[in-house]
Amino acid sequence: MASDNTKLYSILAYIGPLFLVGLLADKDNPRVKFHVNQGLVLLLAWLAVWVAALILDILPIGTLIPNLIRWIGGIVYLVLAVLGILNANNGVEKELPFIGHISLIK
Repeated sequence: MASDNTKLYSILAYIGPLFLVGLLADKDNPRVKFHVNQGLVLLLAWLAVWVAALILDILPIGTLIPNLIRWIGGIVYLVLAVLGILNANNGVEKELPFIGHISLIK
């Protein structure tokens, strides 16, 4: 049963703020902690892209560029989240491309 929870918490880590479930429920499990960190970094990167697009919305440059940034950022988030979920489902601790080297949770 513990391995099922490990897999569940690891998968939930890549679905937005649901990383908190694994962080609170199984914080001492190294596999869960790895995936929670990856999910948190992914969420923060997506939020940074969203805030950057929001700032560009304020500038008088039109809406095309901010909307493209949001659209591309959303697709990248989705691709990386699916990749992370597949890794978590397979029990693999593989860093996500571009952002996986960042460690926020020790």
